[in-house]
This record gives sequence, structure tokens and C-alpha cells, in this order.
Amino acid sequence: MWVLRKEKAVEDSIKNLAEMTVRSLKREGAWATTKKVYSYLLHGMSKDRWKKRYTWIYADVLFINGCYIPHPSRYRVSHQREQLLAKNIVTSEIFYTDLMLDLVKRYRLFIFYRCPYTDMVGEFIELARKSHKQVLFDMDDLLIDESYTRTIDYIKTLSQDEKKKYYDGIELMQKTLKLCDGAITTTEAMALELRKFVPEVYINRNLASDRMLQLSEEAYTARQVEEAGNTVDIGYFSGNITHDQDFEIVLLAIEKIMEAYDHVRLCLVGEITLPERLKRFEERVVINKLVSWEKLPWIIASVDINIAPLADTLFNRAKSENKWVEAALVRVPTIASNVGAFARMIVNEKTGILCENTEEKWYEAMERLVIDRAYRSAIAQNAYQYAKEHCTTIAKSAEFAEYIKKWFTPNIFMVLPQTQIAGGVLVALRHCVFLMKKGYDVTILNEGSAVESEEILFEGCTIPILNKSEIKIFGSIDTAIATLWTTMEFVTSYGNIKNRVYFVQNYETNFYKAGEYLRVKAEQTYLPVVDVKFITISRWCQHWLWDKYHHESFYAPNGIDIEQFYPARREFGSKIRILIEGNSDDHYKNVDESFLIVDRLDKEKYEIWYMSYQGKPKTKYYVDRFLHQIPYSRVPEIYRQCDILIKTSILESFSYPPLEMMATGGYVVVVPNGGNIEYLVDGENCLMYPQGEIDQALQCIERIANDGTLRDRLYQKGLETARARDWNIIEEDIMHLYE
Repeated sequence: MWVLRKEKAVEDSIKNLAEMTVRSLKREGAWATTKKVYSYLLHGMSKDRWKKRYTWIYADVLFINGCYIPHPSRYRVSHQREQLLAKNIVTSEIFYTDLMLDLVKRYRLFIFYRCPYTDMVGEFIELARKSHKQVLFDMDDLLIDESYTRTIDYIKTLSQDEKKKYYDGIELMQKTLKLCDGAITTTEAMALELRKFVPEVYINRNLASDRMLQLSEEAYTARQVEEAGNTVDIGYFSGNITHDQDFEIVLLAIEKIMEAYDHVRLCLVGEITLPERLKRFEERVVINKLVSWEKLPWIIASVDINIAPLADTLFNRAKSENKWVEAALVRVPTIASNVGAFARMIVNEKTGILCENTEEKWYEAMERLVIDRAYRSAIAQNAYQYAKEHCTTIAKSAEFAEYIKKWFTPNIFMVLPQTQIAGGVLVALRHCVFLMKKGYDVTILNEGSAVESEEILFEGCTIPILNKSEIKIFGSIDTAIATLWTTMEFVTSYGNIKNRVYFVQNYETNFYKAGEYLRVKAEQTYLPVVDVKFITISRWCQHWLWDKYHHESFYAPNGIDIEQFYPARREFGSKIRILIEGNSDDHYKNVDESFLIVDRLDKEKYEIWYMSYQGKPKTKYYVDRFLHQIPYSRVPEIYRQCDILIKTSILESFSYPPLEMMATGGYVVVVPNGGNIEYLVDGENCLMYPQGEIDQALQCIERIANDGTLRDRLYQKGLETARARDWNIIEEDIMHLYE
């Protein structure tokens, strides 16, 4: 079945290519069709081979190109990318048939250019919205509604079947447009029409690239070294067959000017046939087929006058002023119809000549330029100066970049050492959820070993993951948050970060014993060489950050989900279940001491459970049941199945297990440390004993086991403590950390 489907897909692709070729030959001629077919073969029939290319970076803007024709794509995709790059906004380009949902998390903004609707396009835009990312549509022609194209003579020549396919394409383009948040376009007339479909439209005119400017300067210089001839050459650069109607406007005026002035020659470029009326001047006419854009400046520079007639239709009023700009850059004066963008951009008789579409006006304009070389030169120089300063990608980059930045949703990178569930990771994920609910664009940057999952589903939110080992980051980041000392390297070294934050959850220098090299590396992170904002969930951390390093830090309490960690009264029967929690490999967790305590308990009376996300039981440990890497969703039930938690850590910024045990109605015996005395009170909601005093720890356990009044007090006070730290209560405090 798969083979049959594949063969059918290939058959459909070949059929589509054949139909597209016939239509393009009729409308655009051989040269444009050749390039269009090449583009289709390059993009339209290949997806897998592009996948790796598009998924290895994180950048600012992704352009999704839906146009097979190279010329408009160059102006609206390549040139706009150059504009943005000039202002340090990094972009990528992809053809719409190669679109993948995975790309949503790799960019901050998406711009669809002439892109028809597909199921993938619809899904992509929907996912972008859910991720709080904006989507724009770029359009440079009125191919957005059937009503705009009815005036095009070429469309009238199509068969009914061809018309249907043409208008179906327009309908699909409009469907994509309507899904977007705004639009970018080329002219005022285009903007006016696009506002009927989207709420906001920005005009970013077609601009010459830096390469175009370079080639134009070279072409002009080459023309200057040539000996001045006695002829005056008039150039008409038609583009494609749809401009035959426009050439009809000037046909009689050209015939008349060539009749009156023997030294006038005519240069025609594009898919155009020499009209019958001009065949008697055939020896003074040069016809060139369409040429590549790199060669075009030399041909334009070879003429003395550029003419750009344009029929006054709504469709044409929406067109851009490319022909005037391209001529201006090689210092050739333009006579253009007083229509649309030409009327907007050309200052009459200063940077060009605006002409009403009558034989008389066109003849007068051409005659004046033919006979007055100084006048030609003045207009050409004025046009060149204006175009160079206002009509190139570099010159207009700042304004466009500021507009694009306006659409960036504030983005936050939560940099995690790994994505395995642990106390510090859970807190960071909770912060991510709060930020996403407030409309931030949140991404997890995983510095640990690459994970296959592209996202984490946590508390009803889907948080995207990027694996640092698999991606190159080039895009801008508004806020990057380090969550462990190892993650500070990225946060402090990557240059394109606006706000750097260190989320301090422990004094991590003491994660290592004296003499270990990593102890020094961890300590260095508390004195970063760049500006970093310190935030924490521990009063203890807040105090030592000031006492040791004079860092003012911002505090919000840690919380708990009391709906998951709901209570259950314990009935102390024949056997009491003890829970020990912590990584046995981390010396500061002091798990060995917990097992020294339980070793002295009566195993007939007490049952020992051990829960750890990482370290496993040592051979000397007595364990009735080992719980390893339990999914977090099951952790509350584990607590509810146990009666007493023993927590002997000597270093904690905020100790979660005692709070979780109290929330479920259990009892806690702890060694006091900086991370638990913030909310634990000996004799009120827990029992404490000094580190190393095993006898006192045993006494605490026996008191809980034998004193019902004590258990009642610990139970009630424990629930009060947990409820005061309900995440819903402290959400606003957490959001203030990121303001």
C-alpha cells in the first residue's frame, strides 16, 4: 500500500509540474519558466533531505516561501532577510512544502510569503499561536481575491479548467492570509486592500540588495569608460508577457519619436514581440530575452532612457516601483506612468518624469529627454542619490528591524542541566508554566544528554525542549535563566541575551568535597563577569548571597500543588512504614545517616522504603522496598502510603520532601538545615534532631509512633504549613521575579 501511495504521489507531482509549465510558458515565457521549474524540482518534490538543514538552529525569523518564481521571492524573501541581518536579526528560509511542526520552537516569528493554505500550514499556524508566537503574511501582488485579477488580459485567455485552478490557488492564498496576525507589503495600494483581511499592514517597499547596488555601480562605471555614441537608446524592460498591454500605451509615441529622430534606438528586454508598427525600424531595435538579475544592470546601463508605462488599473496601482529603482541605481532616467507606486516615489522632473497615459504626453516626455542630454543627466543623478539613500536593503534596515522586533513575543530560555524529574527541575518547570500562562514564549534548553522527546507536558502546558548538543543558537533571547552552576556558562557567554538570570536553589559549591576541581568552578558562578540578576526560592540563599557576595537577590517562596498532595490520616497499626528519600551518591544528602537510624529500629515494627531519582541503595542499606525514578505523578501516592519521613540532608536551599510529606498528612523527622528551617518548626509541624545524634533521632520516631496527641498537632500544623504554600497563592510572587 505504501508503494502505491508513493507512486501516486510521484504521479501527481509530475502532473502538477506539467500543468504549471504550460501555464508559465503562456504567461511568463521560456526564461522564467525554466527557473520556475528548477525551483519546483528543488523545493516542491523533496522534503526529507531538507529536514536536517532546517532543524539544527535556533534563530529569530523563519520566512516560509510559497512562490516558485525566483524574481519576486528574491525581493520579498532574500532582500528582507538581508535587511534584518544588517540589524542582527538572524533569519532562515524554507519552502512551504518542506514545512514541519518542529520548526515552531526554533524561531520567534514566522513570515509566510505568497503561501497557499495546506493542512500543514494550518497546523503550523495553530501551534505557533499556542506557543504565543506571531505569524505575518507577506504579499506583493493582488493575488488574494478573484475580484482583483479579473482585469488581467492574460487570465481571460485561459480555459475554464485553467481558470478554476488559478482561482483555487488565489482562494488558498487568501485562506493563509486570514490566519495571520498582520501583513507586510510593498505599496500603499496593496496595504489598502490587505487591510480588508488582516488588522495591521506594514509597508516595506521592494528594495535593492547590496549585491544589486554593487553590480549597478560596476555597470555604470563600465559604461562611463566607453566612448560616447551619437545615438539615444530608449529601453523597455517588460518582464513577462502580461506587460504587452502596458507597451500598447506607448507604442504610437515610440513610433513617432523614432520617425522624428534617426539617432533614437529601441532596446526591448523580456517576453515581447516587436509590434508590426515598429518593424520598419527593425535595424534600430535590439531585442533581448529575459536575463538573470545579475546581468540586468549592464543592459539597463546601456540605454539612455528607461520607460515604464503602466495601465491604470487597481491591479497595477498595487505594483511596486522596481523598474524605476533598478534604472536609478545605474543613473538612467525613467519616464513612468503617473500611476500607483511610480506616482508615490518619483518626484516629477526631479528624480524622474511622471506621464499621463496619452500619446501626446508620452511623446513630449521622451522628446525632451532625447534632445536634452543635460536634463537626462540631472534627473539620473537625482534619482541615483535618492535610490541609494532610501531604496536599498542596508539603508532601510533599521526601520524594518524595529517593526519586526515589535512582533517578537518576549522569550525566555530556562536552561536545565537535564530534564529528568528532580526537585530543582520541578520548581523550574513550575515557573515555566506560570510564565507560559502569562503569554511568554518559553523554551527549555537541555544541557544534559539529548532527549528524544521534543517537549515536556507539565501541569497542562506543553513546554518545548531544545537539546544544546544538537542545536546552534543564533537568535535573540530576552531572558536566559541558569538553574544550576553548570548552566551559567551558556547564560554568561552567549552574547545575544538581553537579561541574564541566575535561579539559585542551593549553595552548589558544597555539592563537592574539598579538593575537587568542580568545587572551584561552582564557586566562580557566584561572581559572574557580566551583569546577572539573582533570584531564589530560599531565604537562606538570599542571606548568603548578600553576606558572601553582596548580591541583592529577589525572593519568592517555593510552593506545592495541594490538589495532588492531598492528605490522608495515618492509622498507626501493627507496622509503621518509614520513608527515606535522597540520592545516596551525594554526600550532602547524608542518606547514610538515615540508614544508620533505621538499622537500629525493630524490623518487626517498622518497614523501610527508600525512594531515589538517581543513586541506588548501597550494599549496607536495609531496604524493604526500593522506589527508583518514580514518575512524579505517582510521588504523592508514595508519600500517602508511608507514615514517617526521615530526611537527614545537611545542605538544602529548600527541602521539598518534608513539605510534601506534611501535605499528604504524614510525619517528618529531620536534621535542621538552611533549606528547611524556613518552614519547619520543631514540635509544631515536625520533629528535629541534631545531625549525627542517632539516639535522638530514634527518640523522635518513637514519640511519633506512641503519642497520638503529638501526631494530631503535627498533622494539623503540617497541613496549615502546606496550604500556605499553595502554588496558586504564590503565583504572583513568582511572576515578580521575572519583571
